[in-house]
Amino acid sequence: MSNTSNTSDSQSSSNSSKGRRKEAADDEELGPMDVLRQARAQLAELTGMEAESVSSFERTEDGWSLEIEVLELVRVPDTMSLLASYEVTLDPRGELTGYRRVRRYERGRADNRKSGGR
Repeated sequence: MSNTSNTSDSQSSSNSSKGRRKEAADDEELGPMDVLRQARAQLAELTGMEAESVSSFERTEDGWSLEIEVLELVRVPDTMSLLASYEVTLDPRGELTGYRRVRRYERGRADNRKSGGR
């Protein structure tokens, strides 16, 4: 009988420590790869368009800021398809706090910017 008691005590202790780890994980900030995955998934859910790539990614004082490239309109040939860049902001836990389209362009077009980002 004491074995059963010890087993249930150890399970109870194990479950409570799992609960503490989960609570601690909820309070922890996400790593960069988790943020990227969440940003892409949340933007796709809101806009109905899948992200093609992430062209900019940085940590800010308020969380994260990303620029995500999205296919908005499929055309033939593919080089004429319309893509858009979305600026996406997330809080430190990876929850999307805002987004806006900052640029729309044909896939086959290069930026008008000079080399070196100027």
